[in-house]
This record gives sequence, structure tokens and C-alpha cells, in this order.
Amino acid sequence: MADAASRLRSLAEQMLGAPLPVRLKAWDGSQAGPPDAPALVVRNRRALRRMMFKPGELGLARAWVAGDLEIEGDLYTALDAMAGLVWERGEDARSLVQALRDPDVRAAARELLKLAGPPIPPAPPREEVRRPRRNLHTRRTDKRAISHHYDVGNDFYEIVLGPSMVYSCAYWEDAGTLESAQRDKLELVCAKLGLKEGQRLLDVGCGWGSMAIHAAREHGVSVVGVTLSQEQAAYARKRVADEGLTDRVEIRVQDYRDVVDGPFDAISSIGMAEHVGAEKYLEYARQLHALLKPGGRLLNHQIARRPQRDESAYEVDEFIDAYVFPDGELAPVGTTVTQLERAGFEVRDVESIREHYARTLRRWVANLEADWDRAVGLTSPGRARVWRLYMAASALAFERNRIGVNQVLAIRTPESGASGLPLRARTWHG
Repeated sequence: MADAASRLRSLAEQMLGAPLPVRLKAWDGSQAGPPDAPALVVRNRRALRRMMFKPGELGLARAWVAGDLEIEGDLYTALDAMAGLVWERGEDARSLVQALRDPDVRAAARELLKLAGPPIPPAPPREEVRRPRRNLHTRRTDKRAISHHYDVGNDFYEIVLGPSMVYSCAYWEDAGTLESAQRDKLELVCAKLGLKEGQRLLDVGCGWGSMAIHAAREHGVSVVGVTLSQEQAAYARKRVADEGLTDRVEIRVQDYRDVVDGPFDAISSIGMAEHVGAEKYLEYARQLHALLKPGGRLLNHQIARRPQRDESAYEVDEFIDAYVFPDGELAPVGTTVTQLERAGFEVRDVESIREHYARTLRRWVANLEADWDRAVGLTSPGRARVWRLYMAASALAFERNRIGVNQVLAIRTPESGASGLPLRARTWHG
């Protein structure tokens, strides 16, 4: 009888109809596949049960988070190879069901089930969010989703993000540090917003306060920062106090829909709009438009997905939804621009910075890996594994143009039509 790795490889390739681009290592110590390739380590039969009872991305994610699957060798090379296989074939749960109509594929699936052991589906890892996708993006469900993602612990985020504590794409103008690139990003946002001393800025989804502090300290504006995370707010308030900026920066635990003390001269929304949801996006845009003074500017910094031929067929990423951003949704940049203009904004500039995010994510992964044991101690092995997989896979997705990130500058143009913007495009770049 063939060893476990050889059997696994043969059956997997029979199901996929393509060669596996990685080496396989099985629980019995056997190996099969290219010796110089990264290895996918199947540590136990439970990993097979997770993948067979939940075919597709979620089954793989559960096995990874639970520690039933490992990768030996370069993580990026392995993920890129496996993602390329899936991307080319359009593999998801529905296409797998279609594939099972093939007798050879069904036979391979039956053999894999036998190899997997007792036909009992393992319970999902405790890090998984389990709830029906209905009644999304109410104030209560948004607060719960934000808490799941951001209330992991400020000490954990300090490891990943570094001293800047900025959890969004940095702006790499040179070969500097992550901290200098994040500072440059914050300054770029301030320049696009045209911030001047004495103005009022609303920072929607203010995180740990980095944008609010930078704008107040460097540009003399008064800032209201809102977040739904209690842990973020407590951390941001301490930073504000340590900087001596309590007279200019107010951090609130508040839903953006409940902000009523406008108007503001400018609004920054950096990495927050992905949480809004397609059905609520126009409401989000109209609320921000209403909170701006005529002539006021919005800088909307948002991850985007590629458009689909049939947009009604869009489904959220199962791994991201279950483990990272519950209820998050991505939209094509064109849809975002349309919704902002439907809300009354005049969109004046769109800048894609997706390569910058790939570089940022690789730095975050390096930070996590460098202090892995402490990160695990601050959260859990499963949670740390979620973040390592999520950030590494996202870096590759940005590099391969599967997702992007854009800064959209929009204004609430006054009735006179005078935008207040300089005639020369993008003077904020110097």
C-alpha cells in the first residue's frame, strides 16, 4: 500500500485535475512531490475531515487555524502557488460540487473520505465567528463585528503594526521604515484634505488615534475621532493625553451614523468603509456629505475588489468573513465613486496605491513572525495563525492585482461651483 503522502497527492490531483504545486508531508512522516518546493504538512487525519466536510476555502482555513495544516518553507511561495491554482480554475464550493459529477472525481473523494478516518465533522476552531449573514450592518451588529476584529488586544497590535499604530496601507516614497512610510501616508491624507490651522476634522474609524494626533499636532486642526472599539478608544485617549493634545482631539466610542455635531471642514475615512456594506454604502456617503461644510473635502481610503461580469454573483470571502472581518464587503472602485457622487459629492481624484499595501503587509507579517511567541501568548495560537495567513495572503492578492486600494478625494462642492482645489492636479505630492 502506498504511503499516506503519495495517496493524498494522487487523490488530490485526481480531484483537481491538475498537479499540486507544493510538496505534501503526511502524518506518518511520508513525503511526496517536488523536493525543492515548499511543503504542505497534513499533521493528522482531522485536517482531511475538515477539508472534506467543508470543501473549499473555509475547510482549508479551519485546518490551518486549528494547527492541523502547516507550511514548511517560504509561506509566500506556497500560498502563491496554491492561490494560482485556485484562481485559474475559479475553484469554490459550487465548482467543487459541479466537479463531483465526474465519476473519477467522486471516486477520489470517496477514497479521501476513507483516508480521513471517522466520518464525524470536527467542530470549527473557537476563533471562528458563527452567525447567519442576515440583519447586517445595524448599529449592534457593526459594533459586534468591529469588536471581533479590533478588540484582540492593543499589545498584540503593537507587535504587528509597530510604533506607528496605523492599521492601513502605508505610503512608500523611498526605502524607509514602516514608521516613516505610515507618517508619509498620514501627511499625504492631510495634504489632500488641505488641512489648515483652526479647521475641524472628523476622522471616521479613528483606530488608535494616529491620524487624529498627526493632524492636530502637525496642522493645528481640531479633531473628532470615532471608533466602535472600546480598546482602541482607551489606547487613543492615552496617546492624545501623552501628546498634550486633549484640547484639540476628542476620541469617541460612537457610530458614524450618530455624529450630529457637524459641520466639519474635512473628513478622513481610512480603512473603515470596507465595514459599511453594499446596502448601507449610500447611507454612509450621504451622512458624511451632510457633515461637511460646503467646500469641505472627504478622503476615502478603501480596499477594492475586481469587478465581476455578474455583480449579483459576488460572495464575500469565507475565510475573511469567518475569521477576520465579519460582515465586511468589498466593492469595485467604480462602484464606490458612483455611490459617493450619488450622495452629492464631486469626486476629484482617485489614486491607486495597491503595491504600497503589499509592501506594508509584508512588513506586518515580518513583525508578527519576529515576535511570534509573545503574540501567541497575548491572544491564542489560532488567532495568531489567522493573522499570519490573512496578511500574507492579502499581500499576494495586492501584488497580483486581485484586490486593490484607492484614495478617493471628493468635495461637497458649494452652489457657486468653486471647488477651492488648486488647478494643478495633485499638488499634494510636491
